[in-house]
Amino acid sequence: MACLSFVRTIILRVGFTQRSPARAPAAAPALLALPVLLALGACAQVGPEYTGAPASAAIHAPSANGPLIGATEPGVSSAPLPPHWWRLYQDPALDDLVGQALAANNDLKAAAANLRRAQAVVREAGGAALPTIGVSGGPSLGHASGAATGLRNELPSRVSYDAGISVSYQVDLFGRIDRSIAAAQADASATQAAYEAARMTVVADTVRAYADLCSAHYQAKAAADQVALQQRSLDLTDRLASAGRGTAFDRVRAAAQLDTLRATLPGFAAQRRVASYRLAALTGRTPAEAPEPACDTPPHLAQPIPAGDGAALLRRRPDIRQAERTLAAATARIGVATADLYPTIALGLSAGSTGPATRFLDSASYRWSLGPLISWTLPNTGVARARITQAEANGDASLARFDGVVLGALREAESALTVYARELDRNAALRAARDQSAVAAQQANELYARGRENLLTVLDAGRTLASADAALAASDSLLSTDQIAVFLALGGGWEG
Repeated sequence: MACLSFVRTIILRVGFTQRSPARAPAAAPALLALPVLLALGACAQVGPEYTGAPASAAIHAPSANGPLIGATEPGVSSAPLPPHWWRLYQDPALDDLVGQALAANNDLKAAAANLRRAQAVVREAGGAALPTIGVSGGPSLGHASGAATGLRNELPSRVSYDAGISVSYQVDLFGRIDRSIAAAQADASATQAAYEAARMTVVADTVRAYADLCSAHYQAKAAADQVALQQRSLDLTDRLASAGRGTAFDRVRAAAQLDTLRATLPGFAAQRRVASYRLAALTGRTPAEAPEPACDTPPHLAQPIPAGDGAALLRRRPDIRQAERTLAAATARIGVATADLYPTIALGLSAGSTGPATRFLDSASYRWSLGPLISWTLPNTGVARARITQAEANGDASLARFDGVVLGALREAESALTVYARELDRNAALRAARDQSAVAAQQANELYARGRENLLTVLDAGRTLASADAALAASDSLLSTDQIAVFLALGGGWEG
């Protein structure tokens, strides 16, 4: 109401309703209409005004913004997650590979191109709010028909010209342009968040590939140590057999166990090579240029994982920002659709000179016009109302997806923290079992060498130790993978 009163004041002041037609210039109605239309454009903004996610959205739930349940687990802390989390491993080779991936990864290049396109769409939408200027001109040679004009003699040919300039401006009376710009800006912000999510994924994939490569080498080394240990057992069996304290059956069983251990080595070599190829693709290289970092153990954290809290997680996750900006764009498009119910008004001014070439720019050849152009589709508004319903439904769907992304992010973070914590427990148990198996294997070998145990006991102890070593190496590798999954779920790695 205050805005409409302001418009009424403008009308009274410019005398739009009071000026006498006899005294008003010919262009007065159009000129006086301009401030009124501009004022109305400032008043009317149809459609809902987006001021953020509604209060009922999941992101505002107190439980979503509180401490993470998994932050109380061993190996996890509530300290804030640093931007470059991979540097917590204090591995220069890993840091260098991540830098290469961020500079050369093709998925990031595609995401950056999408961002540039979205920013160009914003500029395109903003152009509708600016005046449009057109320039035209050109000479022509014409010959009029004498018969058509009732003359007997042939009329001479003549050269004429036309030159002009036009300016048009669309008055955003009901916010159609403003809402379109807001929707484009929200889309661009969503694309920016998608780019940040791509950076986050590339970082995690690079660290995971590096960890897999190092883990394959680590597990292969553990298996090679067991092969060497089993080879010594076989050599001992041969010596005892030569001394008459063993049988050919004992040797065959020891040799079979040695071959079983050797069979695991090619698989680790393949895993290492495949991980190297993944690193090559992530850093924009061909398999022939695959990097071969020198690492023999999986990346290891010297501190608990800093997980922060729920509020920090919701602020940090790019996919949540992307979903929220998509909701903002959908809300703005409700206003765009609603504006179709109302007229479109454009102000136009054109001026120029038209006439024969002999009277070029003569004062009598000048022409000009000024006035608004109003277009309005009436009375059939069914199509516009159907589009409004579609836009509103799309807004409801965007809100539901936004809530789903928020809940999914919390679920992923808590699940990753739980899996990591339980693997820490499993790793501790496997390490204790491996230490006990090593003691048992050593004692069995000593007793067998003294003739106080048979070879079957030695072989069983050796198999147990080999299995414990393999299980522990696999758990150490899995811990690295679980740590990376935690960092990815926490949404780190896109900053900078």
